[in-house]
Amino acid sequence: MGKAAKKKHMIDRLFKVIESRKGGDARISNTARLFERGTEKIAQKLGEEAVETVIEGVRGKRKALISESADLLYHLLVLWADRGVAPDEVWRELARREDFSGIEEKASRKKD
Repeated sequence: MGKAAKKKHMIDRLFKVIESRKGGDARISNTARLFERGTEKIAQKLGEEAVETVIEGVRGKRKALISESADLLYHLLVLWADRGVAPDEVWRELARREDFSGIEEKASRKKD
């Protein structure tokens, strides 16, 4: 891996790998299998991982929380790829919100 690739965030690199699995062999790639099964299945898996992450957060088992968080992020990236959302778009939205308090930001969304 070149220096330029290392500078990209892990999420950006993983997103590229996920995108490369679209149309891949569902017999050997879980990501390709998710794409093949469609948006509803991808969203269902994301929801399951979100619940598992919450459970581990409440249980206080650090290693399990880390593992479930990785699963949650992976499935979120699969959903982004499925729906044509690039990480940079999310980063820009987060940057836009950076100068607002949470209350101000929520109020601004009601106006949109």
